Amino acid sequence: MTKHEFEVAMTCEGCSGAVTRILNKLGDVKFEIDLPKKLVWIESDKDVDVLMTALQKSGKEVKYNGTK
Repeated sequence: MTKHEFEVAMTCEGCSGAVTRILNKLGDVKFEIDLPKKLVWIESDKDVDVLMTALQKSGKEVKYNGTK
């Protein structure tokens, strides 16, 4: 599985909670959230566009930083 890094404009636990709920709905993904750095690492075989679209559903600004 590929590990992707995204920058998500999260400012609080509520924001990271929303991201967590969205990613859990995708299924078959492992992820870590670093709230202070506003980073989300997602380990998945899903296409980057699928992951990006899912993260954008949080209503936050999302930027793809590449694979890690």
